[in-house]
Amino acid sequence: PLLIAACAWENGSTKFFLFCLAGMGHVCFPLISIPFLPRFYGADNLAATAEIAPVVEEVMKLLPLLFYLLVFEPKAEQIRITAVMVALSFATFENICYLIQNGAGHFPYFFRGIGTGAMHVICGAIVGGGLAYVWQRTWLKIAGTCGLLGAAITLHAIYNLLIAYGGAVQYTAYLLPVVILAAGKLIARRLTP
Repeated sequence: PLLIAACAWENGSTKFFLFCLAGMGHVCFPLISIPFLPRFYGADNLAATAEIAPVVEEVMKLLPLLFYLLVFEPKAEQIRITAVMVALSFATFENICYLIQNGAGHFPYFFRGIGTGAMHVICGAIVGGGLAYVWQRTWLKIAGTCGLLGAAITLHAIYNLLIAYGGAVQYTAYLLPVVILAAGKLIARRLTP
């Protein structure tokens, strides 16, 4: 449906849908590779959750953004929007795949979906906002991109560690990105004249 909508819409929104599809499509590699990488590296489930998954997922979300930056040379606001769209699409498709694999019968999966979606959007906003700044400065492009990727991976890993702990900590982890996102939105409104 998104591909059909991308062909039907006008006013440059085709790029919007293509990056939605890129975000969703890039979920496939982590879903396929993450179960096999722990065996390859001899890691347990906790190491896979906290060390391997955040790196693979954040790198996969960065790839369409780098393509966009290198090919289209967008303006700063377009970079931010595209980064959030890729992250949001990635989170949406990841949640769909998670529900298909684990079933939707348990109510806690609802909280997981909201928390994971918010966490991916925060990571996308960090990377997108930072890339909008560092790609305007030639000398900062590589180091800045690596630093932003490291920040997103770290936030993602902390989130995954809290979820893996279980119990009340897990539900706090689900709520934490939602609170951070809401606080960020309120702060942005107050700073905007």
